[in-house]
Amino acid sequence: MKPFSTRVHGILDYTIGILLVLAPVVFDLDTNTAEGRTPILVGVLSLLYSLMTDYELGLVRLLPMRLHLMLDLLVSGILFFSPWLFRFNERIWLPHALLGVLGMGVALMTDGNRRSVAQPPAS
Repeated sequence: MKPFSTRVHGILDYTIGILLVLAPVVFDLDTNTAEGRTPILVGVLSLLYSLMTDYELGLVRLLPMRLHLMLDLLVSGILFFSPWLFRFNERIWLPHALLGVLGMGVALMTDGNRRSVAQPPAS
């Protein structure tokens, strides 16, 4: 059994997304290079597809939760490997790796099997 509901996942989505956008300030990253731009881009993308996910905290509710979880794994994996992909690992890598692991962990610990929020509760 996975410990996170889609509601908890949604709260974490927005919290982590905002943290990623603020990462250059929090971790003193250079916003003129990939080290600072990557977390901002991942954070903005995460916030955008979270707003479009069919879960309790989605605004538009176009994307199925399973697709959302796959996107979380993909963008978190890119964030994790970004220091080596974009060759800034000699300057800094730990924040990217930790936030990437956090994102993948949240995705893997979320129960994505649930009824659509548009359906009435079962009686």
